[in-house]
Amino acid sequence: MTELLRVEDVVRTFGGVRAVDGASFAVADHSVTGLIGPNGAGKSTLFATIAGSLKPDSGRIVFGSARIDRRPVHRIARAGLVRTYQAARVLTRMTVLDNVLLASAAHPGERLAGLVLRPGAARAHERRILERAHDLLALVRLESHAHAYAGTLSGGQRKLLDLARVLMLEPSLVLLDEPMAGVNPALREELLERILAIRRDRGVTFLIVEHDLDFVMQAADSVVVMNEGKVILVGTPGEVRVDERVVDAYLGKAH
Repeated sequence: MTELLRVEDVVRTFGGVRAVDGASFAVADHSVTGLIGPNGAGKSTLFATIAGSLKPDSGRIVFGSARIDRRPVHRIARAGLVRTYQAARVLTRMTVLDNVLLASAAHPGERLAGLVLRPGAARAHERRILERAHDLLALVRLESHAHAYAGTLSGGQRKLLDLARVLMLEPSLVLLDEPMAGVNPALREELLERILAIRRDRGVTFLIVEHDLDFVMQAADSVVVMNEGKVILVGTPGEVRVDERVVDAYLGKAH
């Protein structure tokens, strides 16, 4: 197993409370890893810490071969680790296509000198990113909505658009924050299929925080279980389903 991400003894506190308490696990390259646990387990805090929006009090986060736990968010994203949010962040008064195009980075026409000195390069780049945007919209099956306003999309379609937007950055690891939250049942299978297809066809690795255990068990190769800030188990979906520690964490020891 080649590790793409390693979380080592990460601690994050708020007012003396250890929201994340010595968490350690690894994410294999080209895998789908689920991060689960009951409410208050520390999943969202750990997720934000990996993405860079929170800094750990101690511990290390290694992405590829580089330590990233002290880097700013934009540098982590440029390195190839990006995230989505539970509420899809789309620009509702722009078209679906423009939402995707806006996510592209390093356009030579962003600076006046680039337009004046390298107009051909700017036009060629525009063609490439337009082709890529259409390709990604086709991948998430939103191509027919390309020229519609993003505000007309359903909650599930906005999740798919959000996924297309982060893929414009050509990441190697995508952190998905509750992709099933607010998604119509008719689109749940669609979203699962798209995630697995992107992993299979494009080699993108996923780390997914999700409350929908059925989705996690279907999607994930490996599952990380948290409770009270600690990682209590890392295993396959089959192992997690029958582990007493997981049952206790979700249902209480009285059960």
